[in-house]
Amino acid sequence: MHDISVNMMKKKKQKRVWHSIVGEPLTEMDKIIMSWESRGKKVPSRDLIKTPEQIEGIRRAGILNTQLLDHVAANIREGISTEDINQMVHTFTVEHGGIPAPLNYEGFPKSVCTSVNEVVCHGIPNEDEILEEGDIINVDVTTILDGYYADASRMFVIGKTTPQKQKLVDVAKECLQIGIEACHPYCFVGDLGNAIAKHAHKNGFSVVRDLCGHGVGNAFHEEPDVEHYGKKGTGMLLVPGMVFTIEPMINMGDWHVFVDEDDGWTVVTEDELPSAQWEHTLLMTETGVEILTY
Repeated sequence: MHDISVNMMKKKKQKRVWHSIVGEPLTEMDKIIMSWESRGKKVPSRDLIKTPEQIEGIRRAGILNTQLLDHVAANIREGISTEDINQMVHTFTVEHGGIPAPLNYEGFPKSVCTSVNEVVCHGIPNEDEILEEGDIINVDVTTILDGYYADASRMFVIGKTTPQKQKLVDVAKECLQIGIEACHPYCFVGDLGNAIAKHAHKNGFSVVRDLCGHGVGNAFHEEPDVEHYGKKGTGMLLVPGMVFTIEPMINMGDWHVFVDEDDGWTVVTEDELPSAQWEHTLLMTETGVEILTY
């Protein structure tokens, strides 16, 4: 489930300042972070660096989250409703000791987001919304297990769709992979956003700018905002121990979107052309990123 970014209810955040731990010698990571901070770059605060215990908890939540999406993949088909998907997600999560994070989050009424065709994200499951041949649907699940959060989404094609929709789904997945490949210790959020946007634009698609990925793990939404466009060297510095999502929302037409006034949640493309999106939760390590969800 996505964070809401600059143009949509983004919360004001205090300036992050990196402080070494009193009485302890500076680590190599401390030195690198403080060097970038001295040059005016945005750096994480210490509370964004997960402990080994927290990382293991998030990793376990990620395993359950992946099993949940595998369960959806085995059962999604033409003729079922998006409410059927909600029921299967809720039941599977609870039966395996987890909690569906979207349920009642800031008033969201269901356990999963189901976003069909021109719906970009935050689609609310409905018993009257029946999946049909050719639909593309994003199923976005966030699982809490023992207090830790993992977040991922996949696209599903119902039966056979048009070549244009299939290309959109495929390119959106490629954008996620390209964003992951752009990640390395001490890169910036703008580095991966730049790589994602270039690939989307090269294929004739646009990148949604009003929503973004986010830090995750100890809470549903944490810093940093992970925007899927931008300039290299901008945004927050990504350092070992940080956990965050990459989840580019790629539109067939223009990047502009609007929120359905009737429910206050459903985000739809302004031109009502299809949108696609894939999401992983990622851990930054000393050597690269570890994918915690599939």
